[in-house]
Parts: sequence; C-alpha cells; structure tokens
Amino acid sequence: MAGSSDCVLIEVRAMHHHIMERKTLSFLFMLFLLLAADVTVKTAEARKCVAQSHRFKGACLRDSNCVTVCLGEGFTGGDCHGFRRRCFCTKFC
Repeated sequence: MAGSSDCVLIEVRAMHHHIMERKTLSFLFMLFLLLAADVTVKTAEARKCVAQSHRFKGACLRDSNCVTVCLGEGFTGGDCHGFRRRCFCTKFC
C-alpha cells in the first residue's frame, strides 16, 4: 500500500511542476508582448518633420527623384505632394 501512495505523490508533484512551467512560460510570453508593444509605440511617437526641397526643380512626378534630391539635402526621405506637385523632404525630428 505504501508504494501506491508514493506513486500518487510523485504524480501530483509532477503535475504541479508542469503547471508551474506553463505559468512561467505564459508570464514570459506576456512580458515579451508587452515589451514589443512598448517598442512599437515609441517608434510611432517619433515625429516626422517635413520641409519643401530647395534644390528640386520642376514638377515632382516620381517620389524616387524627390528622395534622391532630399538625401543630398541631408534629409532621410521625400515625397511628391499637392496639386502643384512639389517635392517635400522628410526626416524624423
């Protein structure tokens, strides 16, 4: 009889250990999601500064041309905007 109670005790301990592992993994996964969401929010909070290009000539028909000129002006990107199709340079500020 003592042998079967030892077996039940071992099974209960193993089950308890398994539950604790699952709780720990669940906690670590939730912590990971929280940290990942925090990084995403901080990236989205960065403001984008926009200024019209001083060197771009003519109508801005392709964003790639605008980007090339803006990179030469020290910006990180550029886009064509408006009815008059002007090149506007962008950077994070």
